[in-house]
Amino acid sequence: MNEKSMGMVHWLWLSLIVVVLDQLSKYSVVDNFYLYEQVTVIPSFFSLTLAYNTGAAFSFLSDEGGWQRWFLSSVAMVVSLFLVSWLRRMEKGEGWQACSMALILGGALGNLYDRIAHGHVVDFLLVYYKDWYFPSFNVADVAITIGAAMLILDMFRDGSRLERKKSESHQ
Repeated sequence: MNEKSMGMVHWLWLSLIVVVLDQLSKYSVVDNFYLYEQVTVIPSFFSLTLAYNTGAAFSFLSDEGGWQRWFLSSVAMVVSLFLVSWLRRMEKGEGWQACSMALILGGALGNLYDRIAHGHVVDFLLVYYKDWYFPSFNVADVAITIGAAMLILDMFRDGSRLERKKSESHQ
């Protein structure tokens, strides 16, 4: 295959790093924590805790009878294939977007592995303030969130670039 046909797939190294960090961190927490055990890292703000999520983000669908495992796994597989395909079509100057895709892909694959291998996703990062708790999450979720934020920023960045080009062409 020539370089053009491979697009930006060389960014898959970042996806691999995300998957490895995600799985190592989950393994460590599962190996060292009891379910719902909480270890405070920053008082009144951040703790480590072991939780299992059989649903999607914010435990959506977690109360279902088990079908969601395979449904969410299928969605993650389709999204992953889409992201790899998108990376293949990207051109050399699209590094920011390729980085964001690689982060999302790594996160999706990290959680996909959990879902298929264990029937649930391991969450362990817990942010809270007093009696308010954000749902626990993991390294894969962080990568997905950063990747999605980068995509949103890229849309604004592209929009402002387009506006500049329009105004320059009218002058």
